[in-house]
Amino acid sequence: MTDTPVGPVAEAVEAAEAVEAAAAEPPARAAVWTVHAAPIGPLLLVATREGLAHVVFHAEGRTVGRALARAAAVLGAPPLPWEPPAAEADGAGHLRTAVAELERYFAGAREPFSVPLDWSLTGGFHERVLRELAAGVPYGHTVGYQDLAVRVGEPGAARAVGVAMGANPLPVVVPCHRALESSGALGGFGGGRGTKQALLTLEGILPEPLF
Repeated sequence: MTDTPVGPVAEAVEAAEAVEAAAAEPPARAAVWTVHAAPIGPLLLVATREGLAHVVFHAEGRTVGRALARAAAVLGAPPLPWEPPAAEADGAGHLRTAVAELERYFAGAREPFSVPLDWSLTGGFHERVLRELAAGVPYGHTVGYQDLAVRVGEPGAARAVGVAMGANPLPVVVPCHRALESSGALGGFGGGRGTKQALLTLEGILPEPLF
């Protein structure tokens, strides 16, 4: 039978266990956020020291609160609001870059986004698919779910690719609007069908509406 430590010994054991538990938990990652007024509606942008971590459509009211809560749960701390010309903070430089590049994109620039990305809000198969999408499907081009599945070595996972598109934490910058159903149909889109059509029209993939 093992004696239970008491007094100073017990306190030392508890302290050691607390240190061990704290070390096992991932450290909180500071993040900042802002809302960018885009032609397709307000976009919530969240960035960490590593890069842009989250882009959310229709960033108004409860949508912002839910998105920030999700980011806080993953990052370990709530993102802080940032508005230029506020003092620099972790992620502020990446927000500034993202805003500038989004403005150029919506003005018709064809250059790829260069803002660093923080992939913390995704992982596994979804991350593999999204990284391939970001690297391999340029402005003005589209890709089918099946083709993306083949590209990541999972030819039977076309439906799972569609799910990954819907779970994309970085839309527009990681262009899930360029992913279509294998039939050529638009497919679903987290920002809504109208938003997907607007982005594809901007890139010349769909024609401008007549009326």
